Amino acid sequence: MECISVFDMLKIGVGPSSSHTLGPWRAAELFIKELKKLQFFQTTTHLKVDLYGSLSLTGIGHATDLAVMLGLSGADPEYVPIENIDKIINTVKESNQLNLGGEKPINFSPKEDIVFNKNFLPFHANGMTFTAKYNNNQYYESTFYSIGGGFVVKEENAENVENDIIKASFPFPIDKATELLMFCKQENKSISEIVYENEKSLRSEEEIHNELLRIWNTMLECIYIGCHTEGTLPGGLNVRRRAYDMYQNLKGDLPYENAQEWLQTIRKTKVYFRQILKWVSCFALAVNEVNASLGRVVTAPTNGSAGVIPAVLMYYLVIENHKAGDKEIKQFLMVAGEIGSIFKKGATISAAMGGCQAEIGVSSAMAAGALCELMGGSPDQVTIAAEIAMEHHLGLTCDPIAGLVQIPCIERNTMGALKAINAAELALDTDPKNVKVPLDKVVNTMWQTAQDMNNKYKETSEGGLAVAVNLSDC
Repeated sequence: MECISVFDMLKIGVGPSSSHTLGPWRAAELFIKELKKLQFFQTTTHLKVDLYGSLSLTGIGHATDLAVMLGLSGADPEYVPIENIDKIINTVKESNQLNLGGEKPINFSPKEDIVFNKNFLPFHANGMTFTAKYNNNQYYESTFYSIGGGFVVKEENAENVENDIIKASFPFPIDKATELLMFCKQENKSISEIVYENEKSLRSEEEIHNELLRIWNTMLECIYIGCHTEGTLPGGLNVRRRAYDMYQNLKGDLPYENAQEWLQTIRKTKVYFRQILKWVSCFALAVNEVNASLGRVVTAPTNGSAGVIPAVLMYYLVIENHKAGDKEIKQFLMVAGEIGSIFKKGATISAAMGGCQAEIGVSSAMAAGALCELMGGSPDQVTIAAEIAMEHHLGLTCDPIAGLVQIPCIERNTMGALKAINAAELALDTDPKNVKVPLDKVVNTMWQTAQDMNNKYKETSEGGLAVAVNLSDC
């Protein structure tokens, strides 16, 4: 059974898209590893990259070409200084040379050597082929697929999702919600406790603690940056950042010098219903505006839906429970990760395969379940919350205008966050004996809906708002 860790579902990376930016970036890194393993690296003199399907149709708007160059240049999306990204890209474009793996300069023209092919490869909508010329006139090519959430596979070993996914035996192997609930009942544990036991089979308790808090601190920093950055997003749509404007109308007068102090000042602001709605929306907007401008975010479970989970967790910390700290943060992230893995195994988290229901819908379900446990919900109620959140995202299409992760993507994160809070509250007042739609049924339904959905609405920008609104309209 595939062991998908919390840290596979919640990855630190660079925006704007997990499937179209982070995935191709990671694929480029994996290709370099292949060249080195096969001992082709040192004699490689030229590279060509072919992008297919959705990666081609919305690749420019999603910075797929830039991600490929960054990955081939040896930059790590988790750690590369954001301020260095433009410098790396500009150097490649101006010199028509690429420092392969950060070690070896080769000739590389982005205009000629990155090819956008609108046809789809049969295995998955997000396909890409890297071709290396080595030993003078010999060629080696390798095809990868970005299957959502930054996960990358090759068709011949599709079950080995990325090299860092561990094939092992969790003490509590889980594919479906029914199995998760069975273990909770059998062990008399909460969902987060079951997840923690699984994680301990892969990492030390100290590593789990440190990595979960690193994920949260990245989320918090992202919210903080988004709320304090004014201006217009790149890409040509001239979308004005709204988190900054909203924050100016919400903030109090208390001073602060960093994100942690800032969180404490928000706890002291008014919490009327309208203010709560605005705060949650502001948090979600902030994250996805950072994402849209090639900032660092946490894929949760995708970049396009990266704002939902931090917005809902922030809601809990600054509105619901002022005493909450590391314990609750870790608990929330573990539950969210587990819910996300159930959707990934049983359906998809790729908008190119399932539309936006696979991104915002899944992130809302993850956040709803996690919030429900923090609010005292039983394991059954946690899965009810996740089901409710997804049920009301079924059929949601992916139709980004100009292929940019901006309209309608950024606003959809606010909707997903608010629906998650609503779903958690509904679940807390629900007797599991009266539930008609279990979580596994809605997972199956989401996948069936994805298969039935017209390709125009699967991150191709060939339908919906993507054709109703043009760059010229903006």
